[in-house]
Amino acid sequence: MQNDPHRLSQIRGISLEKAESISIEMKKTFGMREVMLWLERFHISAQESVKIWKALGAETISLVENNPYILCDSSIGVAFDRADYIAAVLKKAPDDAFRVRAGIVHIIRYNSGNGHTCLPKEKLLQVTAGFLMLDEQRIADALDEMITEGSLVADTLNDRTFIFLPKLYRSETFAAERLSMLLRFPCERISGVEQALELFEREQGISYAQLQRKAIIEALSGGLLILTGGPGTGKTTTLNGIIELFTQCGLKVALAAPTGRAAQRMSEVTSREAKTLHRLLEVEWDNNDSPVFKRNERNLLDCDALIIDELSMVDAPLFECVMRALPLGCRLIMVGDSDQLPSVGPGNVLGDLISSGKIPVVQLTEIFRQSMKSLIVTNAHRIVHGEMPEITRTDSDFFFMVCSEREKIASTIVDLCVRRLPASYGYSAFENIQVLCPGRKGELGVTELNKRLQAALNSSKSRAGEISVPLYTFRCGDKVMQTRNNYDILWTRNDGTEGSGIFNGDIGTIETIDNATRSAFVRFDDKLAAYDEDALLQLELAYATTVHKSQGNEFEAVIIPMYYGPPQLYYRNLLYTAVTRAKKILILVGNVSTLKKMVDNNKKTLRYSGLRSFLERECAN
Repeated sequence: MQNDPHRLSQIRGISLEKAESISIEMKKTFGMREVMLWLERFHISAQESVKIWKALGAETISLVENNPYILCDSSIGVAFDRADYIAAVLKKAPDDAFRVRAGIVHIIRYNSGNGHTCLPKEKLLQVTAGFLMLDEQRIADALDEMITEGSLVADTLNDRTFIFLPKLYRSETFAAERLSMLLRFPCERISGVEQALELFEREQGISYAQLQRKAIIEALSGGLLILTGGPGTGKTTTLNGIIELFTQCGLKVALAAPTGRAAQRMSEVTSREAKTLHRLLEVEWDNNDSPVFKRNERNLLDCDALIIDELSMVDAPLFECVMRALPLGCRLIMVGDSDQLPSVGPGNVLGDLISSGKIPVVQLTEIFRQSMKSLIVTNAHRIVHGEMPEITRTDSDFFFMVCSEREKIASTIVDLCVRRLPASYGYSAFENIQVLCPGRKGELGVTELNKRLQAALNSSKSRAGEISVPLYTFRCGDKVMQTRNNYDILWTRNDGTEGSGIFNGDIGTIETIDNATRSAFVRFDDKLAAYDEDALLQLELAYATTVHKSQGNEFEAVIIPMYYGPPQLYYRNLLYTAVTRAKKILILVGNVSTLKKMVDNNKKTLRYSGLRSFLERECAN
């Protein structure tokens, strides 16, 4: 059946075509089994082996024997250190060409996970040489070969050579080209803008501030605008004015935000439907289960104006996809707070666009009278200007509870979540309260606080309905967060519509657990998502989370531990982002000296990216 299928066709009822089909399936089955047995000696799991077989096929063993680092390809995703172990078992030389090339790519990919779209050439050579423990010239020779063949891209930005992965290079260069085109060929100017705005103010009983008026007029006149500003400066009021006047002019307006929570909040403040960017672009999947968007340059968005909120969260690859789907002549209004942390993914889109000086920007600075009553708002502005917040008042919405010991801080945070805030304000630790930590490690990091909060809020009466993963034990009712984009997770909405895709930072609650199949159902707002055993590894408890992971979300009450930590985690922008996640109550628990150090530490999150330089270059041509 496997090697001589024409003999099988001699059996009555089996055609030669059917026999050959059976032979192919036999080869697949036995070939996959052989690959699984061979890879097992390298501690590769059965599921990983199937993925490797699908990517490499019948030649898997010979390909891996020749180049173990082929397993590091993005379509397979084996970590470099595991491929390095396989190479050592196979007696590969430390300076093997495949190892050097894979090491270079590993360093670039690792740094893209920290937000960089590129690295300076000299820094890449130095770090890779140290990582592989090889001579820097050996790395430089391999890098030059990779640039020549196109597997990496080199470009000179501000007299310095940077190295890009091709995909990220395309993301930033395409976005720059498209924005330059929008600037060169602006949408049709709407006449009588100022008169229309004055009429709208009279009809609505509104009197816009000078900068708000400027933003609205710029949006209707030029059609390309970045609207930025801190809390309480009237971004929402301005945005609603822009939407209403667009609608009055007969424009079809689309609203979008990077996350489900951000889109939901945008819908609430505008009273109009807002979609996630993935939903707006109609995400689908290719044969490798990679996301592709139905909306692109061949199938443009059906709108005359697109308004994107929380632009600081949008990374370079997603921004590229938006720009590919944007019709020429479509107005683009981008809204965000430039003082917040940049996106989790690679790129610094909002920061680069503003600093380029090529895109019209209106920064709202005036704090309105009603917002002045909130200490959260006024203290957020004090922090971003490097001033200590007001922490002595006990009659507002911003509180500081002084504690000097780690254990006391942790127990106070647990008590606030379990007893004090629910008793005083009726808040729930599952729905309204969020603990935000600068980092993950230590007694006051995300991991340990989650375990303490789970024990206090959702303790186990029995072992039924529990699933253990390496870091946590999940229970029914637990508050959890998705830690990476997964486009394969299936979900059903309350209205019966079905879809797939749960995204990094989405917060939900475990509704049911099936111990027999090690699976669970998790509710994310109006979606009930099905998690198998592997998908559960992408969840973590979310009673406490990092400030970075909280971006795009707002919570009724936020609690932040204030204790000594590394300067790279305790800095002004991170504190500002944490404070602005709170809608009604903010409580800092810990040392005043730590708060002062964070306010004083104006370290910016340095990101190597090319969008600013590419946009400046395009606009100069």
